[in-house]
Amino acid sequence: MENAGKIIGALVLGAVVGAACGILLAPDKGSETRKKLFNGAKDLADDLKEKVKESANKFRDMAEDRVDELAKAAKSKMDHQYKATTDKVKTDLA
Repeated sequence: MENAGKIIGALVLGAVVGAACGILLAPDKGSETRKKLFNGAKDLADDLKEKVKESANKFRDMAEDRVDELAKAAKSKMDHQYKATTDKVKTDLA
C-alpha cells in the first residue's frame, strides 16, 4: 500500500512537470501562459483537497470501526465479570 502511494505521487508529479513544461514551451502570449499555469495549479489544488478529504474520511471510518470493536470487547468483559461476581455472591450467600 505504501508503494502504491509513492507510485501515484510520482505519476502526479510527472504529470505536473510535463504539463508545466508544455505550457511554458507553447507559443502563447504571457498572459495566456499565466492563465493556463494558474488554472493548472488550481486544478491540482482541488485534486489534492479531494484526496485529503477522502483520506480523512477513510481514517475517520477506520477509527469509528475500531472504537466500536473496543466498546463491544469492553462490554463483553464487563458482562462476563458481572456474571462471575453475581454467581460468586449467590454461591457465598447459599
